[in-house]
Amino acid sequence: MKNLLDLSLEELQEEFKGLGLPAFRAKQIYSWVHHKLTFDFEKMSDLPKLLRSQLSERFNLRILSIKKISVSSDGTKKYLMELNDGNLIESVLLEDESGRKTICLSTQVGCPLDCTFCATGSMGFKRNLKPSEILGQVYRIAEENTDISNLVFMGMGEPFLNYDNVLKSVRILTSTAGPNFGQRKITVSTCGIPDAIRAFAREGLQVRLAVSLNSADDKVRSSLMPINRKYGLAKLMDAIKYYIKNTTRRVTLEYILLDGINDREEDLQKLIRLCQNLSVNLNLIPFNRVEKKYKPSPATAVNRFIEALSEARINVHARRRRGEDIQAACGQLAAHQ
Repeated sequence: MKNLLDLSLEELQEEFKGLGLPAFRAKQIYSWVHHKLTFDFEKMSDLPKLLRSQLSERFNLRILSIKKISVSSDGTKKYLMELNDGNLIESVLLEDESGRKTICLSTQVGCPLDCTFCATGSMGFKRNLKPSEILGQVYRIAEENTDISNLVFMGMGEPFLNYDNVLKSVRILTSTAGPNFGQRKITVSTCGIPDAIRAFAREGLQVRLAVSLNSADDKVRSSLMPINRKYGLAKLMDAIKYYIKNTTRRVTLEYILLDGINDREEDLQKLIRLCQNLSVNLNLIPFNRVEKKYKPSPATAVNRFIEALSEARINVHARRRRGEDIQAACGQLAAHQ
């Protein structure tokens, strides 16, 4: 039995065509599910009773459930979600000073990339999430927060290793027949898969791209992110330049500052050379402790980076630490019960 949440509107219309049902019924149901967040055919009151019965026999509307909500002292909320097969994932709701609410979404159960500063890698990799499971995170959180303004694919997993399901969920979320979420309010973050970055550039979307950089030195980056041994900085930067040229959009580079590892003067100068004359925004991210191997850079190092990057006319922003006390901050998600 197919999960209707996994189907695009076009796929649902094809299903209905095969059943001899009019296309407008597909739009009706699509609106009930993706706009009104109704996951029970019997509650779709403007559908004929016979149709509701037919739908229940052919489709399901199974959606993940919230198992636990943890609330940080800064207001950040972490949601432990249970999938229908019993696997667990985590999603985070962030609210900034202006009241803007952002959901941080997971795309895999665990992660295969094993970045040394990230707790998710310690889970290992179990499987990719289906579109229904990605959408389910948004819809469950939106049931109690109707004013979500931004979505970031920055939770557990590498989005571009689940490319098709991530893109399908993005297209459903931005569908005018469904949630109609603004494309420019969505960011997809990757550790750097060059072929996927190039493919993403050709999708014709206005969705933002973020790349986890963390070092402008191949040796250092490889020690932090094993993916760099396969796709070094030269290949990654070629893909980023391709993306910028083909989309005319800025790319956000994420840089987690680690004391004595990637915050030295030589690291700063290499970072400036890498970013100069490129249409990028650089986010400096405080390290959130997941084990004792690394320490966050001191404020003096952070300020030195901000000053030098700004002088080099590189757009730089230092991100605030949020949700660390409930293990909801960047790099801390590991589906703890």
